[in-house]
Amino acid sequence: MRQQALLGALILGALAALGAVLFVARRERSDPARCPSGLVAQGFRCCAPGQSLVKHACVGAAQSCAEGLTPSAEGCAFAPRRVRLEGGSLSVSPSDWEAEGQTARTLSVASFEIDASEVTHARWAACSTCRKLPAAEPGLPVTGVDADEAEKLCALSGGRLPTADEWLFAAAGPSGRRYPWGQTGLVCRRASFGLVDGPCAAGATGPELAGARPDGKSPEGLLDLSGNVAEWAREPDGSARARGGSFRSRVAGELKSWSAEAATGPSSHIGFRCAYPLAPH
Repeated sequence: MRQQALLGALILGALAALGAVLFVARRERSDPARCPSGLVAQGFRCCAPGQSLVKHACVGAAQSCAEGLTPSAEGCAFAPRRVRLEGGSLSVSPSDWEAEGQTARTLSVASFEIDASEVTHARWAACSTCRKLPAAEPGLPVTGVDADEAEKLCALSGGRLPTADEWLFAAAGPSGRRYPWGQTGLVCRRASFGLVDGPCAAGATGPELAGARPDGKSPEGLLDLSGNVAEWAREPDGSARARGGSFRSRVAGELKSWSAEAATGPSSHIGFRCAYPLAPH
């Protein structure tokens, strides 16, 4: 009898432990950690304390923001800054199955500067000659513009769209990283992806705040090179392709450093950042 009671207790303990594991797993699947310290998950967005999610927008004055974001009465916004990348070579030879169609090659780029994150509505609104866009939170990345419009905004600051090689060098680094932050670790706290229909959230109709995934920063200090909005870059023939995946992406193959998509024009999931050539010494 004593042995039966002990066996029963062990079985009940094991079932309880299994139930706890399943509960945690279910919770992590349904509510994965994605918002950084300083922002709070509300639906598919990360809003600031003091804000509410209203019709897919974070509305109200921001009491605090995540690292790198500045609070204001209109919300959090990334303060534009540039990162200098020393020129070098990169051997592009992705070996995993999601790199189908990638050609092994070695590219070289000269030193240049590039925006630390995507161009925001606050920056676009400061351009007096740029087309007026629909009202949006100042910290959201600009979308719905084509590559030529993006190029014009960059030119006002002495820049241009990055070339495809520059963009890839920024994302992969000279070591050829699979993701901007490293070789592994595609999780919701590092990139704004899977926000429309999972795995990170559901119901999104647009991107997250630029710079709202500081855990996905590259070693050089660049944010949002994977996910949030795909970014225009110039191909050698002068055409433009969108790189890096977006908030709509669901699989790793769309979010790796070499990921690119052919795009014919403006889209709600495509934005941009600017690159700035450096004068030779």
